[in-house]
Order: sequence, then C-alpha cells, then structure tokens
Amino acid sequence: MPLIMIIGSTVAFVIVLGAVVFVLVRFVRSEMKMHQSHFLEMARQQFMAEQNKAATEWETRRQAVDSSVAGLKEELERYRQMVREFEKERDTQYGGLANELKNASQATTKLQDTTLHLNNILGNVKLRGQWGERMADDIIRFAGLIEGVNYIKQKQMNQTASKPDFTFLLPEKFKINMDVKFPLNNYVRMTNTQEAGERERLEKDFFQNVKDRIKEIQDRGYINPAEHTLDFVLLFIPNEQVFGFIQEKHPELLDMALAQKVVLCSPFTLYAMLSIIRKAHENFRYEKDIRKIITLIEQFASIYVKFKDRFEKLGDALDKLETQYRDVRDKSFRQLDTKIRHIDEYKKGHPEIMSEATDVLDLPPPEQTHEADSSA
Repeated sequence: MPLIMIIGSTVAFVIVLGAVVFVLVRFVRSEMKMHQSHFLEMARQQFMAEQNKAATEWETRRQAVDSSVAGLKEELERYRQMVREFEKERDTQYGGLANELKNASQATTKLQDTTLHLNNILGNVKLRGQWGERMADDIIRFAGLIEGVNYIKQKQMNQTASKPDFTFLLPEKFKINMDVKFPLNNYVRMTNTQEAGERERLEKDFFQNVKDRIKEIQDRGYINPAEHTLDFVLLFIPNEQVFGFIQEKHPELLDMALAQKVVLCSPFTLYAMLSIIRKAHENFRYEKDIRKIITLIEQFASIYVKFKDRFEKLGDALDKLETQYRDVRDKSFRQLDTKIRHIDEYKKGHPEIMSEATDVLDLPPPEQTHEADSSA
C-alpha cells in the first residue's frame, strides 16, 4: 500500500511537472514570439529610418549637384556673353580702326596741302607778313587783350614816320611797340635743300638776316621816350621751330638782341609776356582804385574829426544850459514859491485888502499866479 501511494504520488508529480513544463514551454514560446515580433518591428523601424536618412542625404546631394550644375551653367552663359561682347567690341574696334586709318589718311592729305600752302606763304614776303600778323593777333586776343583798349594796330608814331604792327598800351600812358615781320626766306630754302654745303651757306645767310633785322628794328625809332615808350621793343617770330633753331644754333643772338633793346618773342613767349602786361595793367588799375579809396577814407576821417569836435562843443553847450536850467529851477522857483506862500498867508489874514488890490491891478488870483509860475 505505501508503495502504491508512492508510485501514485510520483505519477501525480510527474503529471504536474509535465503540466508545468508544458505551461512553461507555451509561455516561453509565447514570449519568444512576442519578442520576435517586437524585434522585427524595431528592425523594420530602424530600416525605415535608415532608408529615410539615405533618401534625405541623397536629396541633399542631388540638390547640391543641381546647384553646382546651375552655377556652372550661369558661368558658361556669362563666358559666352563675354565672348560675344568681345567679338562685338573687336568688330567695332576694327571698324573704328578702319575709320581712323581713313581719317588719318585724309588728315595726312590735308596736312600735305596745308604744308604746301604754308610753304607758299613762307616763300612770299607779303603773305608771310600777313601770316605773322594773323598769328600775333590770335595770340593777343587769346591773352585777353582788347583792341583799342589794351593795344592798337598799324598806327603811325607821332614824332616819326615809323608804323609798328602792334602798340601795347600800358598804365601812365606808356607803350610797347612790336614788329611781326621776320626774315624767313633763307630758312625756308635751308630746310628744303639736301646739300650740306648749300645748307650751311643758307644757315649763315639766315642768321645774318636776323642780325640785320634786329639792327633795322633798332633804327626805326620804336623806342622813343618822348612818346612814353619803354626802353625795349618786341620782335615777333611767328614760328616756334624757328625760335628754337635760333636758341639751339646761335643763342648769342638773343643776348645781342637784348643788348640792343630788342626782345625776340616766339608764340609761347609772346603769350607769357602779354599775360604779364595785362596783369600789370590790372594791378595798376587796382592801385588807382585803392588810392581813391584811401583818399575817401582820409576825407571821411577829416570830416569825422570836425564833426566830433562840433558835437563835443554842442554837448558842452547843452551841459551849460542844463546847469542854468537847474539853477533857475532850484533857486528862482523856490524863491517864487516862498513869496507866493507868504502872499497866500497874508491874504488869509486881510482878505478885503487883497480884493481891492486885485481889482485895481486887474491881476489873476494868487492861486493862478502860482500855477503860472509853476508851469513856467
């Protein structure tokens, strides 16, 4: 019996253990299945997140690539535009260059004609003189001088038969004469010749012509103190190249001319000298105006001193009159007031006598007399 009970207990224990094991197995299977589903869900979510991240990174990289490509397209388009503009500008420049070459060719032709015309002028004594006068006249007008005001042309001098080409008018009725006729025949021949010997001979002849011209100017009477001329005369050389040639080859000619009171002027130096003359004239005019102003100031000061003296005397007279007025007011009025007061007191004591005296003398009452005196 005990054995059967033990066996029964064992069988029951085994059955219970089996049931427990079955339950545990089912529980473990259920938990494993649940964890497996959770793991798969997490894995799916992680995969989706990684997939979205990869998609986002791909989109970002795609946009960056698109932006770079768009920038490259803009740069390429800008370069294309620059190339088109360069080609257009090159065409314009080539066209302008062609026009410039055409204009230069025309200008060269005109210059040749002008040079030929100038050579004809320089070869003619009369035309050369007219050309020199025209150049001098242009420079004078450009310097701001006015004909008839600052200078006169071709006017014979009063005491000689000489007629300078230009006479510049200076302050205090002083004058400066200028001649524009200059010997250029040998200089033109010298520049046109190709032979060295002939060129040297013509050069010597030219400088001799210059010396003779300086002496001729000196002997013409352009310097005459009786006519208020300054102690020098101007000789205009209407060509800067000729003036430079003289300075380069024979600078002693300038010193020789100055020693004979003849000043050689080129177009540039003439303009400078005329500017100085015009400035001197303006300064003299300003000086005269300043002198007039100073004279007026001195006259004003003299009148002011007299006015001040008379005003002070008037003040002294007014002070004396005021003193007299105060003396009359302080003394005479006080005495009169005292007398009137005494009369009033006497009137109060003897009214019948004052009434008779008033009728006889036909005088106003004492009160009116007092008021009249007080108003006076």
